[in-house]
Amino acid sequence: MSPSKNNDSQNKPNIAFIGLGNMGAPMAENLIKAGYKLSVYDLSDAALKRLQSAGARVAASSKDAAREAQVVITMLPAGKHVHAVYLDCDGSEGLLSSLPKGTLVIDSSTIAASDARKVATEASKLGIDFLDAPVSGGTGGAIAGSLTFIVGGEADGFAKAKPILDVMGKNIFHAGDHGAGQVAKICNNMLLGILMSGTAEAINLGVKNGLDAKVLSEIMLQSSGRNWTLEVYNPYPQVIESVPSSNGYKGGFMTELMQKDLNLAMQTAQAVDAETPMGAKATELYNEHSIEHGDKDFSSIMARHDKSVLSS
Repeated sequence: MSPSKNNDSQNKPNIAFIGLGNMGAPMAENLIKAGYKLSVYDLSDAALKRLQSAGARVAASSKDAAREAQVVITMLPAGKHVHAVYLDCDGSEGLLSSLPKGTLVIDSSTIAASDARKVATEASKLGIDFLDAPVSGGTGGAIAGSLTFIVGGEADGFAKAKPILDVMGKNIFHAGDHGAGQVAKICNNMLLGILMSGTAEAINLGVKNGLDAKVLSEIMLQSSGRNWTLEVYNPYPQVIESVPSSNGYKGGFMTELMQKDLNLAMQTAQAVDAETPMGAKATELYNEHSIEHGDKDFSSIMARHDKSVLSS
């Protein structure tokens, strides 16, 4: 190793990574591969063993993970979990209380903007840089290190975080102040839910009238109905071979996660009195669909029109 590369490695901050689920684990592994020293914590022993084998130090708690860290990254299921870690952990003071001034905190969970702003306010009082940095790109993007990060927070904190985010992602956006990352993320996912449910509806209409789904999809791709779901994530089986719809709707982005994001979008809309009739309808559809198919990819909304696709 050349001296310059060695110095570069020595200058990398120690990172505490908390939350090693389907997204968090591969994100943490990519940081280790890039030469970062990680301490990790999760409630799952299997997840901890996976990261230990990759070279991380396994911690006994969130506070233990952050003991020697200059950067803390969290990837947690919901706002209540983010609050529990940072503000109040089992009735005791949360992680923020034990972090030194100047620590950079990056929360990549998808939560309500109001929840992100609450943590950011408390962090700011302690001289801690907090960023809300939800991601888009799914488990495939997490594994490949090609995620999109949508970041809210101060410009100085964003500048410090960007080299770290560049390891895990391909597109890094500074959306604005605290909470802006969460707002931009749920706006995107509300539109995605609308597009996916509408695309499934259109394809079903064509198929029920005797059209071939693949031919119809190609026609719409070359016409004004073109959209991302048609182009790279078609909900009808065997139109695109490499997507969940052609694999029993396994993997990908689970329906229950789309349901969560759509409901966050509705909460955010209500808070500012924004009209979202199409978002509301998509939320209704995914709330119903999630009852039986929450663990299927969100493109399985196709089954609302044609139940046979789940057995294709």
